Amino acid sequence: MMRTRWSIATRAVLALAVGVALVAGACGGDDDDTTDSGGTATAGVTIRLGFSAWPGWFPWQVADEKGLFAKAGLDVDLTYFESYTDSLNALNAGKLDANSQTLNDTISSVGAGAEEVVVLANDNSTGNDQIIVKPGIASVADLKGKKVGVEEGTVDHFLLLLGLEKAGLKPEDVDIQPLLTDAAASAFAAGQLDAVGVFAPFTTKALELPGSKALFTSADFPGSIPDHLVFGKGFVKDHPDEVQKLVDVWFDTLAYIEQYKEESVAIMAKRAGVTPEEYADYDKGTTVFSEEDNVAAFAPGGDMSHLDFAARSMATFLVGAGLVKEEPDLTTLLEPRFITAAGTS
Repeated sequence: MMRTRWSIATRAVLALAVGVALVAGACGGDDDDTTDSGGTATAGVTIRLGFSAWPGWFPWQVADEKGLFAKAGLDVDLTYFESYTDSLNALNAGKLDANSQTLNDTISSVGAGAEEVVVLANDNSTGNDQIIVKPGIASVADLKGKKVGVEEGTVDHFLLLLGLEKAGLKPEDVDIQPLLTDAAASAFAAGQLDAVGVFAPFTTKALELPGSKALFTSADFPGSIPDHLVFGKGFVKDHPDEVQKLVDVWFDTLAYIEQYKEESVAIMAKRAGVTPEEYADYDKGTTVFSEEDNVAAFAPGGDMSHLDFAARSMATFLVGAGLVKEEPDLTTLLEPRFITAAGTS
């Protein structure tokens, strides 16, 4: 089980994959899929949907196992990725039609040339991304000169930089140890690092170090780590009915989970590789968005609770931190029409 965030070293490879996917897309879609002149999808459309280990995405497992895709008339090929990075690769290479991913990764992907559209806000991380420190470190200022393990280019690297900036520190003020998220958690638990940036469920491993604690979390930076359902733009154009149905299924799934909580938690915990009790703790650090939350998030606004503002702020920050070369065009990144029509199709 591993939800690794997109590392900087992966971007050159992904840029090539994006180019291949864009050329393939320009040459046409699957031969079995057709649309009428109005763009309404006909029979034979399969949605290839990817997700990985994050509490806000495990409801897709419930939808699959309880037959909610089929009930909505959808043919969904759901793929779970042990590596989150592999899911990003698959979407960029055209091997997926949609993926569950963070806003910062989507912005980076668009900056590399991908044509992707955010159609749904699954959740916000409100505590499940954490900067965890060993005993004796009481403030962000205490991180100066310390070894901090984090997977470079990930949301937890982003969270670390936000915390340093707020405390008046620069990235070079700490000794960043670039490690995959699972390896970083293990190294910290073994006492090899002073601090680590990880997300649930790897927070559990990191906190095995006696006396360790979360110095700050995503809860301290509301809206900084939103998670989404992202489609390739071509699929949205050709198959809007299927996109709408999938968005509707998401909210049907949330209702099912609310009604059958114990059964649903068991399904999600099994997929996560943790106990139902451990999974319940992860729920506390993830705020899953309702239809109303989505409508508010997609509406234009002037703070991080609004996706347009969050996307612009994140793009600017990523450039300033050297994680992307230049701010991409975000004018077509957000597509609110499916949220607006949710439940009416």
